[in-house]
Amino acid sequence: MIRSRALLPAVCGVALLGGLLGGLLGGLLTGPTAQAAAWQLKWSPSAAKDGLAAFEGVEDDRAGSHPGVKHIYVQNGAYRFDMHMKDRDSSTDRQRQEVKGMRSPAGGPYLEWKKGETWRLTYSMYIPRSLKATTTFTHIMQMKMPGNDSSPILTTSLRRYGSTPKIELNVENSGVVVGSTDLAPLQNKWIDVDFELKIGDAPNGSVHWVIRDGSTTVLDVKRGGLDTWLSDRVRPKWGIYRSLGDKSGSLQDCYLLLRNLKAYKLA
Repeated sequence: MIRSRALLPAVCGVALLGGLLGGLLGGLLTGPTAQAAAWQLKWSPSAAKDGLAAFEGVEDDRAGSHPGVKHIYVQNGAYRFDMHMKDRDSSTDRQRQEVKGMRSPAGGPYLEWKKGETWRLTYSMYIPRSLKATTTFTHIMQMKMPGNDSSPILTTSLRRYGSTPKIELNVENSGVVVGSTDLAPLQNKWIDVDFELKIGDAPNGSVHWVIRDGSTTVLDVKRGGLDTWLSDRVRPKWGIYRSLGDKSGSLQDCYLLLRNLKAYKLA
């Protein structure tokens, strides 16, 4: 019994040392070199401070159809896109008021989205009742390869099915509607969008799209096995881009508001 008591401090010391070493090794194994990939904030413009210099380019009445009128500007801390029935794009069967790409810092180099990368966009959006879903295309966000004649990789669209207006996400390259929900309950209020894109040829591309109305998650959809790459790089666009071929009578003067835009890269 006496010998056992004499050994007790030494045994405890060894156990304590082992615990410290184990904790140190565990910390090393779970430290930065072993951490899971994390989102890194790459772009977070202030509409009031940075204005349109936050974007790589601005397509405000690029055909000059409505001279003397500014269609894309900052209003009350948000980016505003106005569309009038007289506005025309360079192709006269459609209308376009959009911004494209991201500069970080504002006015500086543009961010490049490349094959194999994963990016995430979050922003708040206000779709008024005047911006209606149509039987032909009405896009309020696109992912494209730079170039005037390049087809969209994916679009967020307002589309009318019979008498039902929807907001939907289409992966144009794959011919897939990833998700959709009724538009009407989301209009005339601020809603939040969380969009994630893994860039790759099929089957390596994927998307994750979330729409929230306050604390309510209205839509949360994921889809893999997609083609989300053309060539060169991927560039986001926001604004109003719509066909004049609608047959439902839904076209009228309208606008779109965006605020709190942020872009993250998975690293």
